[in-house]
Amino acid sequence: MGEAHYLEHEVHGWAARDSSGVLSPFKFSRRATGPRDVTFQILYCGICHSDLHQIRNEWQTSKYPMVPGHELVGIVTEVGPEVRQHKVGDHVGVGCMVGSCQNCDSCEKGAEQYCEHVTYTYNDVDQDGKPTYGGYSALMVCDERFVLQIPKSLPLDAAAPLLCAGITVYSPLRYFGMDEAGKSLGVVGLGGLGHMAVKFGKAFGMNVTVISTSPSKEEEARLILNADNFLVSKNDQQMKKAVKTLDYIIDTVSAKHELEPLLSLLKVNGKLVLVGGPEEPLQLNPFAILFGRKTVAGSTIGGIKETQDMLDFCGVHNLISTIETIPFEYVNKAMDRLAKSDVKYRFVIDVANTL
Repeated sequence: MGEAHYLEHEVHGWAARDSSGVLSPFKFSRRATGPRDVTFQILYCGICHSDLHQIRNEWQTSKYPMVPGHELVGIVTEVGPEVRQHKVGDHVGVGCMVGSCQNCDSCEKGAEQYCEHVTYTYNDVDQDGKPTYGGYSALMVCDERFVLQIPKSLPLDAAAPLLCAGITVYSPLRYFGMDEAGKSLGVVGLGGLGHMAVKFGKAFGMNVTVISTSPSKEEEARLILNADNFLVSKNDQQMKKAVKTLDYIIDTVSAKHELEPLLSLLKVNGKLVLVGGPEEPLQLNPFAILFGRKTVAGSTIGGIKETQDMLDFCGVHNLISTIETIPFEYVNKAMDRLAKSDVKYRFVIDVANTL
């Protein structure tokens, strides 16, 4: 039991057939479990905002039929004979990647997400030349090098969004040294990414300020997420009072917005890191960073080792995403709500019980 077999897996899932983005039941095949593959039953899958962009072809790169989902977690049912890192019964997950070249500079440095030949979990082409299909489905087969261990102390449903939303903010916080206890961290935007940045900042022992256009979010930021401060970015008086009070800022906003007001909040040598992807280019006045030796940088997800480090950190500190669990039948309604930012803070599909 649990050993690799050599027949393709017939899998049920939900797919979008065209740019309408409407999802409906879909049957497809995954490759047979290979020597280095891990096969697992998917129990839950988070809904990322990029899923919405992809199913509606808003980035003009979509291929149909498309089975979205890159925050998938479950329990191992089979392993190939050469698998050493995972065993049947393990709690595991797969994030945004299922493969990379393993030979380039990025891969050798543990930054597979920047490999020019990275294979994404869905809307890509797999090693066998077939389309990759994501986590809105019952079963996953993946090279063990891209399968992550989920600490058994964490509930699988609320751990799923850590595989994208979690690592997207954890990686830059660690890489750029924005994790020093006692320092001040600003978090721009309080959505799926932002709420995890607040949780990580607090776990690092930092003084966390949430920066939002919505005054109505102050109560949840302070009382639920334990943020230390709250700034309404449209309130000039509040913003002026906060000038040069922050050591670091992580900006999670995906809509077009001005950077200069945020940069004014940084102290000398401060850092602003962008993890959101606005569709329109952002403008930057060079003098906003010249005077103060400030840094503006960007980041996207994290490598496999870094993602595992994040999951282990979450296991120790009991950090999980705040979620709304939904059945598959609700997924199209959830997409409409997500387009309006009507979720706190991540939808997660109950795959096993509703597929």
